[in-house]
Amino acid sequence: MPLENNFQHDELSRKNPGARLSVADLTDIVPPDSPKWGEAMAHYGTRLSQAGVTSVVFLHGSLHGTDLFGMQRLDDAGGLKRGYSRGVSGVDALLSAMREESNGIPLLPGGLKPPLSSDPATKHLLDEQIGEAGNFTESYVESFRKTLNQNLARPISCHRLLWASEHHHLGRALAAVWLLDELHKRCTEQNPGTGHRILVQAHGQAGLVLALASNLLCPSPITGRPKLLSVLNSYAQQANQPGLVETMKRIESLVATATLLNGVALDIITFGTPVRYGWDISGIGKLLHIVNHRNLRTDGKSWLAKMELPQITMEMPIAWGGDYVQELAVAGSDAVPATETARVVNKMVWELVEPYDGFERWLECARRAVRFPSEGRCILVDYKDSTGSTNPRDHYFGHAVYTRRHAMLFNLTQIVRAFYTP
Repeated sequence: MPLENNFQHDELSRKNPGARLSVADLTDIVPPDSPKWGEAMAHYGTRLSQAGVTSVVFLHGSLHGTDLFGMQRLDDAGGLKRGYSRGVSGVDALLSAMREESNGIPLLPGGLKPPLSSDPATKHLLDEQIGEAGNFTESYVESFRKTLNQNLARPISCHRLLWASEHHHLGRALAAVWLLDELHKRCTEQNPGTGHRILVQAHGQAGLVLALASNLLCPSPITGRPKLLSVLNSYAQQANQPGLVETMKRIESLVATATLLNGVALDIITFGTPVRYGWDISGIGKLLHIVNHRNLRTDGKSWLAKMELPQITMEMPIAWGGDYVQELAVAGSDAVPATETARVVNKMVWELVEPYDGFERWLECARRAVRFPSEGRCILVDYKDSTGSTNPRDHYFGHAVYTRRHAMLFNLTQIVRAFYTP
């Protein structure tokens, strides 16, 4: 992607990523809370501190109560109603496996739906209902914080942020502004200087929020930024959200003067993020994408997912090929905003950030089977979560394993090796 990406969509290249790519297996798991595990976490804490990391942020949404695969938009676009699936064997069964009402993923208590609030009550509810499945629990973050800081005179702060989980363009764009505001607050509170770093670990579509944020952080005066911020500011006023209006004003000023992070570098890791928005690396630090992947291909292109119908409908229920949410929640899919005002503004954002629309274009993007974006380093990991179970709550179609506690040390090992090893 160009250095000044200006909100362009990723090119979805199927080419061999070469040196950007590495492969790993989750084997020889060190039991959490064992002496060896604690020693390794403390060692990596020292490495992070030496590299200038002052804060680690865990950003996630909810697997329950959300249109995880974005089927609402596909149905709204008329995929089956208009006969687009005719002649494409297996697509009907695939769509049924993706829909909220038939994919086996429960709703949240009381019918709680996005936008979700990043408050203690909502986080506690998710911890109770979902546990560690695609969810950085309070106990996960506390364990990370405690073991990381064992030997550090100046502890690394660790924060858990729950984004609103609105799986559409408007929701992700608003979340990008909210996230930048949160990061600015942390930079202001801690008063770090040049050479310091914030490390963000983002699960699923939270990575798309960061992709948009990376474009907003571009140090050059790109044309797309004022357009997008103007659209979002207009929505905030129409929706009568004075708090959002104030946030928009603050972010507009900070990005215009390139003072939002006060010279702090923003290092980003995404876990199972679908390939959609292009990244702009000119305003961020290091970038790494980790994807749960098991090679099922016979054509030698092991860096691609396997997207063949109707075979995928047999593989997906046991997460045989890895993360199917990452593979299928691509351009053309999405939830649909709840209000007419939001739908109108969502279309305006859509026109700025994604050129693809309609059922056939979604199928085209999904069949490209791209596992990671055109920017950043990439690790394909077999997390060993395909056990033969057809219960979605055991694996959430390969999308849940990244945030489980038994994978914490493994993930941190990959991050330190990729980012902070001389």
